[in-house]
Amino acid sequence: MRTGYFYSLVFALLTSASIAVIAAPTVQTEATVVPQAMEVSAKPQSAKVDLNGADAATLQRELTGIGKAKAEAIVAYREGNGAFSSVEELLEIKGIGKALLERNRDKLEVN
Repeated sequence: MRTGYFYSLVFALLTSASIAVIAAPTVQTEATVVPQAMEVSAKPQSAKVDLNGADAATLQRELTGIGKAKAEAIVAYREGNGAFSSVEELLEIKGIGKALLERNRDKLEVN
């Protein structure tokens, strides 16, 4: 009789362990997302933006901290005052300060 009791106890223990394993939440691993296509830019990353030839959209896209209004202000200044003679001339435009100029100095050129 003791062996019957022992076997039923072992059966109950194994059954509860089996149920615990089945009911446990599964660990989901993060899937690595691979981009389907990469955007190819028209210019290489090392190319500089010409202040005298770039349009407002190019200025806005390529320069840090330059939005639509500042890009249009740069183009309007160029149209009103002629071609830029130096990169520092950007400081004459309202809304462009020394910090913004220094952030973008490596990306700018005057031709």
